[in-house]
Amino acid sequence: MSNIIITGTSRGIGFELVKLFAKAGHHVLALSRNEKSIALLKLHNVTSFSFDLSDANAYKKVSDFINTNWQQVDVLINNAGMLVNKPFSQLTVEDFETVYKTNVFGVVELTKIVLPYMKQGSHVVTISSMGGVQGSIKFSGLAAYSSSKAAVINLTELLAEEYKDSGISFNVLALGAVQTEMLQEAFPGYIASTSALEMANYIFDFALNGQKYYNGKLLQVSNSTP
Repeated sequence: MSNIIITGTSRGIGFELVKLFAKAGHHVLALSRNEKSIALLKLHNVTSFSFDLSDANAYKKVSDFINTNWQQVDVLINNAGMLVNKPFSQLTVEDFETVYKTNVFGVVELTKIVLPYMKQGSHVVTISSMGGVQGSIKFSGLAAYSSSKAAVINLTELLAEEYKDSGISFNVLALGAVQTEMLQEAFPGYIASTSALEMANYIFDFALNGQKYYNGKLLQVSNSTP
């Protein structure tokens, strides 16, 4: 069974992923600012603790846990996301900083912390958005969010090149609209055709098997075009 780290697990796709991996018998470290929703599940092979990607002091808790309990990580899923929906003229530097601290800098720091515990065949999966894909339809109000998601696409390609001799794979999934609480908060009343559980099932399989076929790749996971 694999050792899996997932961020953004308090709700939505991340919450569903924890349940899927646990049901399959894998060991999971579930990281979120609010750990209560996972803790209430009382899954014996799941550990959860409060973790804020924007808090530079929080990362030591992850390395301490790995050192004490696992010594090895097979899959890291960078799923946590921060979204601010405002017209560009109203976005402040602080808004950009808030979004980038979670969506970009958090991915950078956690990946850096976890990589020494990975080996050949391990897989880093980062969740991006179709809004970060060049040439895709863009939505007004998401300048901070979509540009941050574009950044992690490029980052994934760079890491795959830099670590190509390690046997560790890096891939990024650009998701289309998924029916999550974050989507409803940003776009009240919008109904997506894909549920959080449906998308979690796809990511679950990809995280365990995608590295056999892909490295440094962007996969667009959306049922709409372009």
